[in-house]
Amino acid sequence: MGNENSSCIVGDPSIMSQKEYGTSSVPIQDNLRWNTDGSEASSICNHNRHFAETSGYFTGNDEFMKEIRSLEQQQKDDPSLEKTLTFYDSNTGNPLFEAPKGRTWEDFIDESIKHGWPSFRDEEVIWDNVRCMKNGETVSIQGTHLGHDLPDKQGSRHCINLICIAGNGMPDSGNSTHENGYNMSGNVTNDYSSNNLESYQKNGYMDVENYSCACSPSPLALFITVISLWMFV
Repeated sequence: MGNENSSCIVGDPSIMSQKEYGTSSVPIQDNLRWNTDGSEASSICNHNRHFAETSGYFTGNDEFMKEIRSLEQQQKDDPSLEKTLTFYDSNTGNPLFEAPKGRTWEDFIDESIKHGWPSFRDEEVIWDNVRCMKNGETVSIQGTHLGHDLPDKQGSRHCINLICIAGNGMPDSGNSTHENGYNMSGNVTNDYSSNNLESYQKNGYMDVENYSCACSPSPLALFITVISLWMFV
């Protein structure tokens, strides 16, 4: 994972250190956009670095899909329209992504559906608030796990969990603005033991660090598949 040609700013490991709310010093907002589940957001965004919401999860969110399909149709009706959507940190409300840029709404939606997660290119990332870790993990500067960079021939493709970018934008989104609108989710440590990983798997979350995008299988994976098929034919 990761792309050496990306414009991504590499983050210091301390960003994802243990804090009051997992890897975040503040809790998940309790009024997330698109009727997103706060407890699930807390599990994926603050208390996890291995797993992701299931592939295609965002397409099952009717409110989100209705909004972006509406923007897509508006642009088709008026091709000169360049209206973008800003995605905010589900913890702090800081802006993280603005899309689409350099492409149409149709392109953004089609690529996201193809790969299973909202997929952002480097120019759509707000680098003031986003960092990439050396293992390809994409995070916010406040410690929110966002997703992973799964590059393709076009360059970096940041595949991001919708539940981690469903926050409401807040002015000067620092600790001083945290008055209302947050779910006090409690202090849960990052436990990567086999028992905890099994609990994530039972809840349907995907292990992205061991996930190879079906659209671009590795040569080794193809070789193993061919040999397996040959043995059982």
